[in-house]
Amino acid sequence: MSHPSHWSPARDLLPDQEQKQAALSYLNEAWAEARHDGVDGDCLAQASLFAAFAELVGTYGEDAVAKFVEGLAGRVRSGEFSVVAFKQ
Repeated sequence: MSHPSHWSPARDLLPDQEQKQAALSYLNEAWAEARHDGVDGDCLAQASLFAAFAELVGTYGEDAVAKFVEGLAGRVRSGEFSVVAFKQ
């Protein structure tokens, strides 16, 4: 198995929270580039959700992911995914 030239074993040692932050940074960059190229935000969101759920199902299985998504409605309603703009 080959790895990209920027891959290093040290990346595997990052704590979970740091890996999540790095992943979010990569996704934000890709999202910004796609938007710059004219891809609609709704299309990006739907494609991102599909890719994310496909990865989760591949890792944890359909039943585990189905159980996970059952709790998403409450999390969305509670504002967990809402972006709040602060005025300075």
